[in-house]
Amino acid sequence: MTAPILPVTGGEPPAEAVAALRAGQVVGVPTDTVYGLAVDPWRPGATARLFAVKQRPHDVALPVLVAGVDQARRLLHTLPERAEALMAAFWPGALTIVVPAPPDLGADLGGDGRTVGVRCPDHALIRALAAATGPLAVTSANRHGGAPFPSASALAEGLDGVALVLDGGACAGEPSTVVAVEGREVRLLRPGALWPRVQDLE
Repeated sequence: MTAPILPVTGGEPPAEAVAALRAGQVVGVPTDTVYGLAVDPWRPGATARLFAVKQRPHDVALPVLVAGVDQARRLLHTLPERAEALMAAFWPGALTIVVPAPPDLGADLGGDGRTVGVRCPDHALIRALAAATGPLAVTSANRHGGAPFPSASALAEGLDGVALVLDGGACAGEPSTVVAVEGREVRLLRPGALWPRVQDLE
């Protein structure tokens, strides 16, 4: 069944999208990199739906998108100094930072639960959604291992189990750079769009 598509203008999230996320449903969203699949990971069953829609193994953890550094601090309680420096330099932007997960995180993001990847996207709509609902588990809109869908219509037609899709035009950017911060050390996990600049900051 094809998911309904809602056009979006400006940075205000549609009420239908906020309601769907609060109901634990999967929403297709435009980002500053590629189209994504978003859920509120603190809603019962939401991440299980996302893993099922994407056909993603549960041992491959979901990253979290936040509205800003302050929301990341509230989520994680403490941040390594190196992570704070990277956030100051590259957020909002295409940098996912993997840090130790707090013991009271309270969301099943998959993986072993010891770390969590966080990113503040350079996309006003997603930041507004995260501000309205809390941090969002968001992964690229594709079947696991496949290419991301480049448009809202392709996403709506290509995946079953998506409640609705927000149409933000074409999204065909390079995926985010992913790094793990361990103490003062920064380890590359995926080169992505920003790696040369992140490397230069070292």
